[in-house]
Amino acid sequence: MKMIESYKSKLCTPEEAVSVIKSGTRVYVSGNAATPYPLVRALAENKDQLEDVDVVHVLLLGDDPLSQPGMEGHFRHKSLFVGPADRKAVNEGKADYFPIFLYEIPQLFNPDSGTLPLDVAIIQTSPPDTHGFLSYGVENLATKAAAENAKMLIVQVNDKMPRTLGDCFIHVSKAFRIVETSEDLPELSIAPPSDVERKIGAYIADLVEDGSTLQLGIGGIPNAALSAMENKKDLGIHTEMVSDGITEGIEKGFISGAKKSLHPGKIVATFLLGTKSLYEFAHNNPLFEMHPVDYTNDPFIVGQNNKMTAINSAIEVDLSGQVCSDSIGYKIYSGFGGQVDFIRGAARSRGGKPIIALPSTTKNDTITKIVPHLKEGAGVVTSRGDVHYVVTEYGVAYLHGKSLRRRAEALIKIAHPNFRDELTFFAKKQQLI
Repeated sequence: MKMIESYKSKLCTPEEAVSVIKSGTRVYVSGNAATPYPLVRALAENKDQLEDVDVVHVLLLGDDPLSQPGMEGHFRHKSLFVGPADRKAVNEGKADYFPIFLYEIPQLFNPDSGTLPLDVAIIQTSPPDTHGFLSYGVENLATKAAAENAKMLIVQVNDKMPRTLGDCFIHVSKAFRIVETSEDLPELSIAPPSDVERKIGAYIADLVEDGSTLQLGIGGIPNAALSAMENKKDLGIHTEMVSDGITEGIEKGFISGAKKSLHPGKIVATFLLGTKSLYEFAHNNPLFEMHPVDYTNDPFIVGQNNKMTAINSAIEVDLSGQVCSDSIGYKIYSGFGGQVDFIRGAARSRGGKPIIALPSTTKNDTITKIVPHLKEGAGVVTSRGDVHYVVTEYGVAYLHGKSLRRRAEALIKIAHPNFRDELTFFAKKQQLI
C-alpha cells in the first residue's frame, strides 16, 4: 500500500514534471523507441523560462522540438550518437557530438569521476509491478546509469512499454515525478533486402559456423545475412540491438542460444528497435536478458562468447583497412555506436570473427565505398589494426595480419569492377602494390 500511495503522490502532468528543470542544468533524455515525446514536447514549450540547458542523449527518434529554430540559447544537444533528429543541428554547430565507444557512455554520468554528471534524467518505463519496480523496457543502454546517477529522476510510465527482464529495473521510490501515458512506441520497419544486400548476406552466412553467437545491427545487410543463415544450427545472440529479424530466427529454430558459452539460451541485448510484434514478443519473455551497455558491449564480456561473430557496417573503407562509419568527410552522420566494442570483443573470442560489411558503391554505382584514402575530415572509427574481414557483394577480404600491400590487393578484388583500375592505379602510384 505504501508503494501505491508513493506512486500516486508523484503523478503529474508533463508540464508539471518538467517545471522542476532549471536554467543551466544538464538533462539526460532516454532515446531510441523509449524517447519520452510528451515530456520532450513539454520541455520545448517551456523554453521561455529556460536558458543554457544541456540535453544529453544517445539516438533520438522522430522529430526533435528541442533543435528547432528558436531553441538556440535555450537548449543545446550533447549527442552521444547522432541521428536524423539532431544531425542538422550538429553539422551547423548548434549541437555537440561526442565520439565515444558505446560501452564507455555510462561512466560519463558518474557524479564523482564522469565528465557529464547529470542534474535530471527523463526516462520512459513500463508500469510498476506489484513490488514497485519499473522496467526500462525497450531501452536499457545508458538509461540505467542515468537514472541511478542523476540528482532528479522524471519517469514517463507508458502502459504500452513492454516489461522486459534482466538488469533493467528501478523502483518507483527513486522517481521524483511520474507522468502516465498510453502511447504506441515508435516502430522501425526495414524494406526487403536488395540484390546487393542478399549477396553480401550470403557471403557473411558462409563465414558463420554452427553454434556461433551473433551481434548484428539493423538494416538490409543484417536481415539478408540472417535470412541466409536459416540452415545454421544453434546460433546465439549477444548484441546491443535486437530487431525483428532475430525474433524470426528464434521462431524458425536456427537461433536457440544452446551452444552459447555466456548466458546460454538467452538473448542478451541492451535495446530493442523494430515493430510492435517485436515489442510484444519481448514482453515478460524470459528468453530476453536486457543489460546496460557497459555490460553488453564491454569487449572483455563480448569476448567470453565463443565463436563471437560481429557484423557491422561502414560508410567507406580505405585500401589499408581503415573504417569510417560516423562521418561523410567533415559532416557527422551517426556515431561510434558499438562497432569497435564488438569488433574487439569478437577478435578476442575463441573462434570469433569481426566483420565489416558494406556495398561496394553508392549513388547508383557512381561512388566507390572501397576508397584509395578516406575523405578529408573523415573519422577513423575502426582502425586498420582492428579489422579482420571486409565483405562486399563481390566477396570477402581477410586483412588481419596482412601487410599493406596484401590488404590493398584483397580490397581491390572486392571493390566494384568499375573502380578496380582506378584503385590499382592509385595503389601503384603510392607503391602499395
